[in-house]
Amino acid sequence: MLYENYPELKHLKPVIDAAVELIVDCYRYGGKLMTAGNGGSAADSEHIVGELMKGFKSKRRVIDPRIPTELASKLQGALPAISLVSGLALPTAYLNDVDGEYAVAQALYGLAKPGDVAMLISTSGNSKNLVHAAELAGCLGVKTVALTGESGGRLAGLCDLSIRVPATETYRVQEYHLPVYHELCARVEEKLF
Repeated sequence: MLYENYPELKHLKPVIDAAVELIVDCYRYGGKLMTAGNGGSAADSEHIVGELMKGFKSKRRVIDPRIPTELASKLQGALPAISLVSGLALPTAYLNDVDGEYAVAQALYGLAKPGDVAMLISTSGNSKNLVHAAELAGCLGVKTVALTGESGGRLAGLCDLSIRVPATETYRVQEYHLPVYHELCARVEEKLF
């Protein structure tokens, strides 16, 4: 459906397919997806978490003998995901006490384990706090997916995969990011549920 609605994104199919497989493998081996961005991309980061932690296109029934049926009927299968830019305490404390450019890297350091995936969203690909997080991810055995504009910026060279949408203006890049990450979420859900 993505490529029918956005034929200009068809050239991204191989890298989107690879990102789906990377995220699915992460989940199959007990990992989690961590997301991060700034401004509108921070909102996208939170949006992705919302799509994965509950049913997106399917209801994702919970069948677990430990959970009473009535309670299970009100829950949905979750794919562990966390936004590294959620909340105010850590980023503002890090900004005040250390260096704000490293707040996302600090969150990644505290939460990541080998086999996890970090999706870093930047319209330019040059956001310093995300670049530092990508550098750290490589040290920790965390795979990375950059979601950027056309140039890819510094993130394109640092991340394992780089999904570079065909736009340069911030608002246009963000308009493409939404259908791309919806495609990722839908396909990951389909493979795991």
